Amino acid sequence: MTKALIVIDVQNDFCPDGALAVPGGHEIVPGINALMADFDAVILTQDWHPAGHSSFASSHDGKSPYDLTEMPYGPQVLWPDHCVQGTPGADFHADLNTTRADLVIRKGYTPAIDSYSAFFENDQTTPTGLEGYLRTRGLSDLTMVGLATDFCVNFSAQDAAKLGFSVTVRNDLCRAIDLDGSLAAAMQAMGALGVEVT
Repeated sequence: MTKALIVIDVQNDFCPDGALAVPGGHEIVPGINALMADFDAVILTQDWHPAGHSSFASSHDGKSPYDLTEMPYGPQVLWPDHCVQGTPGADFHADLNTTRADLVIRKGYTPAIDSYSAFFENDQTTPTGLEGYLRTRGLSDLTMVGLATDFCVNFSAQDAAKLGFSVTVRNDLCRAIDLDGSLAAAMQAMGALGVEVT
């Protein structure tokens, strides 16, 4: 009982017609649902931003989506308003099998800090609680799927590897934004930490 499937941010705003649509984001849902039966635990992450979040371009005068800005914790891409708490865009994709989830981890709810990783906010020190949950249950072998490969999947996989978990990313069940070479950089960074990308 050591295998957990981590399903990252399969939400309406990251799917076609969403505020921050990842190309083909909806295509991975049937494959993710089919994979759930192979795991001892299924954990869903959910981007869950308050209105006016500091990572939104609309919160910064003169800034546009995808501009880079400097935050106290380092560089931050500014995004379109997305996954705002309680809005349809923040909901999981309607076809995702949410009833199979043992746990839902919400992230990005601290107004001044973005959170890509399922384990830590972007300051790299504020934990989400996922590590403790996995260790308490003895879940050491993690497979990650979801959106987007080069941001939330990438940061989650890197953090998991740094924490000593065995990590596999199913690239066929992820989709990427690929912002200025971010996908290639993510693949290199994950590989350098021993993440298996299949």
